[in-house]
Amino acid sequence: MNDDTSANTSAIDKAAPGHWERETLERLVMAQLDEQRAARRWRIGFRIFWSLLVLTAVWFSFHQNKAATSNNPASHTAMISIQGEIDADANANAEWIMDSLRQAFEDEGAQAIVLLINSPGGSPVQAGMINDEIRRLKALHQKPVYVVVEETCASAAYYIAVAGDQIFVDKASIVGSIGVLMDGFGFTDLMDKVGVERRLMTAGENKGFLDPFSTPSRPQRAHAQALLDQIHQQFIKVVRDGRGDRLKETPDVFSGLFWSGEQAIALGLADNFGTLDSVARDVVKAEDIVDYTRQDNVAERLAKRFGAAMGEAMVKTSLSLMPSLR
Repeated sequence: MNDDTSANTSAIDKAAPGHWERETLERLVMAQLDEQRAARRWRIGFRIFWSLLVLTAVWFSFHQNKAATSNNPASHTAMISIQGEIDADANANAEWIMDSLRQAFEDEGAQAIVLLINSPGGSPVQAGMINDEIRRLKALHQKPVYVVVEETCASAAYYIAVAGDQIFVDKASIVGSIGVLMDGFGFTDLMDKVGVERRLMTAGENKGFLDPFSTPSRPQRAHAQALLDQIHQQFIKVVRDGRGDRLKETPDVFSGLFWSGEQAIALGLADNFGTLDSVARDVVKAEDIVDYTRQDNVAERLAKRFGAAMGEAMVKTSLSLMPSLR
């Protein structure tokens, strides 16, 4: 009797209105909780991956630098390569080059530092920072710095080179270009021809004077020229300080012209012919050459490459989970 009553009650409860809604709601809640747990696990996994990647990059960089310095011969020539454009976003940037310089100067086995330069120039700010650091380290450690020019040492690259004690070139190297420029384009006549009106709004009457679609006024041109002249004079002073009595000044030396290595020696912009090997062998008297140039190591390149991919994956994952987490 009691069993029949219990069975009837259970059947009535299952058939009661709202019972299936509760079951459905429970299933939805559980599914949402499962998705939240999965999303949390993904986030934790990504954080662990990033932490391991960063730690690997730091360890590899430290180990590489430590191994490079610990395996150096007792007496050697320290070489630092300056290749390509000198810019904060390029490999030839002030931070990396100055870091390389400090390591080279602090190594007791390094008898001298050789800057191996092949660069058309770049930022005067980056070059000025490197020049200042070379002069500081030379005075602090009492070690000579020599410059070896490959194809080109022009403009900001020459700004760096004059901090060296001697500059060696190939007879066909390109040297010089002691000048400053500010370049751009102007499209005002073209806009008039096609009937396009430039609408530029600024706060400050001179804020947009470098806009390529506007014609700069005479005072604005004068201001820009005064700025260039001032930086040019800074460049000239650095060259005079670095080259001293060796420099044979002519009206063209500081005009922005560049010369062959042979002409550069005649003008006192360079000292002699030479290569990295010949300078290490005949000038430094330490034939073993150790490269101190800082570059992207494998871990850093992988971190950059995977960083972009993982960042995109995380965004996609987050977007795919957003509707189900609402």
